[in-house]
Amino acid sequence: MKPVHIIFGGITLVILFVLFIVFPSGDNQLIALPQAMASGVSSPSVQSPLPAASASPGYKHKIQLGVYYFPGWRDRTPGAPFDYPWDPIKKFPDREPQLGWYQEGDSDVMAAHLDTMARNGLSYISFDWYWGADNRVYLGHALQTYLSLKDKRGLQFSLLWANHDEAPVSMSNFDRMVDYWVRHYFTSPSYLKVEGKPLVTVFSAEQLTRQASKMGATPAQLLDRANKRAQEEGLPGIYFVAGGTSDEPGFKSFSLRDSGYNAVSAYNLHWWPGKPHPAHSYDELDNAYRSHWARYRSIGQLPVVVPMSSGWDKRPWGGSDDPLHDQLIGTPEEFESHVRAGVQEVIKGGPPYIGVICCWNEFGEGSYVEPTRKLGDAIINKVGKVLKESGGS
Repeated sequence: MKPVHIIFGGITLVILFVLFIVFPSGDNQLIALPQAMASGVSSPSVQSPLPAASASPGYKHKIQLGVYYFPGWRDRTPGAPFDYPWDPIKKFPDREPQLGWYQEGDSDVMAAHLDTMARNGLSYISFDWYWGADNRVYLGHALQTYLSLKDKRGLQFSLLWANHDEAPVSMSNFDRMVDYWVRHYFTSPSYLKVEGKPLVTVFSAEQLTRQASKMGATPAQLLDRANKRAQEEGLPGIYFVAGGTSDEPGFKSFSLRDSGYNAVSAYNLHWWPGKPHPAHSYDELDNAYRSHWARYRSIGQLPVVVPMSSGWDKRPWGGSDDPLHDQLIGTPEEFESHVRAGVQEVIKGGPPYIGVICCWNEFGEGSYVEPTRKLGDAIINKVGKVLKESGGS
C-alpha cells in the first residue's frame, strides 16, 4: 500500500477545489459534524446475507475469504501515489490487467472484478480507505462505484482504514471520520458484520497508539468513542481488527483486547517474527506467514482474521530497501499451497472463520490476484479451487 500524502499549499487548494467541482464523488465529500462514540464485545460469528454453504466433514461454518483492494488506478486523482498511476506499471508488462490499463471507478470495470471474485468463491472486499486531516475521504471512487451497483454478485465489503498517514490529527477529526463510516457505509446491507458489528481493520494498531497519544488519549478511548457512535445508530458496536507488522512490537507492549480490539490481522508481512531480514523468495515469504499464524495462536488474546499474500515486488514503485526482497511473486502452484494452508488456519482458528488475501490489485507492490493478460485467471482460480475443495465456498 502506497502511503497517501496530502499537501495543502495555495496552488494545491485551488486544484483540489476544481477537482471537487468536476468530480463530486464520495472521495471528495465534505463531512458533516458528528458527535461522540464506544464499545461492545460479543462472541464472533459471521453475519452474512450470502446463502449458507454446504458444510464439509468436520467443518460447520462457511469461510469468509476476502481480498484487500487498493483504489489507486484512476488518473489525476487527489491522494493517489502518481498522477498517472499506470505509467510505472507499464514498464512491467507482465502486470498488465486482463482488462487493460483501465480507469478505476468505471462501473463495467467493477462489475468485471465482482464477477471474477464471485466465480472464485470470494466473499468480501476490504477496500483500502483514506481519511484526510481536512475531514475528507480520498481515493473513495472504487468503493463508491461498488456501492452504486445494484448487483454486487453477493460480494460484501468492509473498510481497511489506512491510518499510516497523519490523520487523525484531533479528536474532532477522528469523530467526523467515524460519523462518516456510520452514515455512509455501516447501514448498507452489504457491509460485512460479525455479531451485527461492522468489521473495520486498522492498518497499524501501533500507529493508532501513537496517534492517540498525540491527542492525549489511548486507543481504548478512541475505539470506545467509535463504538458509542455506532450504538447511537442501533448497532451493537464496531468489530475492530488490529493490523500488525512483521515485528509486531505493538502486540507485545499492550493488550489488544484491553485496547478495544476484537481480532488481529495484517495487511502484509515481510519476515518471520523476530528475524532481522525480509524474505528472499516466495517460499520464504510463505513460511514467514505460517510462522506469524502460529504466533497469533500462541498469543491467544483474540481471534485472527488470517492474512495471506500472493507475493511482493515493489520495483515499479522504486523497489524495497533490500533488493533481494523483491521478485517474490509466487507461481500459481506456490500460491495455491499458501492459500490452502491459510484456509486450514481459518478453519483451525474457529470463529469468525474469516481470512483475507493481499491483494486484489497492488500492482505497484507486486501483491495481486487480479487476472493479467499474461497469466489470465491462473492465480485467482487457485483460490476458487482451494475453497471448493475445503467446503468453504
